[in-house]
Amino acid sequence: MDKQNLFSIGDVAKLFHLSVSSLRHYEDVGLITPEYTDPDSGYRYYGARQFEVLNSIRYLRALDMPLTEIADFLGNRDVERMEEKLLLQKQAVIAKQEELKRIERKIDNRLKMIADAKNSVFDTVQLTHKNKCRMVWVGDSLKIRGFLDMEAPIRRLEQEQAEAVVFLGKVGVGIAPENLERGVFDSYDGIFLILDEEDHFEGETTEIPETLCVSIRFHGSHSEAQAQYQKLLAYITENKLKIGGFSREITMIDYGLTNDLSKFVTEISIPVECINQIILS
Repeated sequence: MDKQNLFSIGDVAKLFHLSVSSLRHYEDVGLITPEYTDPDSGYRYYGARQFEVLNSIRYLRALDMPLTEIADFLGNRDVERMEEKLLLQKQAVIAKQEELKRIERKIDNRLKMIADAKNSVFDTVQLTHKNKCRMVWVGDSLKIRGFLDMEAPIRRLEQEQAEAVVFLGKVGVGIAPENLERGVFDSYDGIFLILDEEDHFEGETTEIPETLCVSIRFHGSHSEAQAQYQKLLAYITENKLKIGGFSREITMIDYGLTNDLSKFVTEISIPVECINQIILS
């Protein structure tokens, strides 16, 4: 066969800025067939007919169209069919853009949390207003002596979720008001997940209003929390406050971010009410 007007697979790869493996894959899935394959060497050669097909493939791949859709079009070339596929691809691109924006907001939320944790005032009880939030709560008694003790309840939260809980909001544990009043700090009464606004969670959630809390941050994790609860309860008693709900104990920096235990940051917040109804700011 006259190969004068044919190009080797390597030359075609360079001309179209593709890899040789991509060209072979296109052949494997039926998108393109070489003009000639040498029966002795197996070398592939391409001509003008394949160039036209490759131009179409490159254009449609630049639009992020799946190879299956490209194959369908190449096998049924038609203006209306192309118009339909482009409209569908536009919808897919818009959906992907929205998802990327959501992921960007999730990254921003995590960066803000890390910056907030790094700039913490440590070992000092503060009276703060916690913003309103959306929360998932799973009531269950549990003891936490190490970070692995959190894994089983986290898996419970993840059941039937399309996304991993670690991608969602802040996971924490809480102690019921009656146990806080009794000074029982060696076990927890449930695990919770505070969701970001853009989080998708399949299941029941609770809207928590803006809440007045006493809070403390410390270097360490849940296993070092008991002494911090004692400080919080002493502050509540001293300032004649009333416990108003479950505690919220969240490790803001943990093994998900560092192996250095000295850099762990945990916050404990206890909702409170002013007995004399004075609004604190």
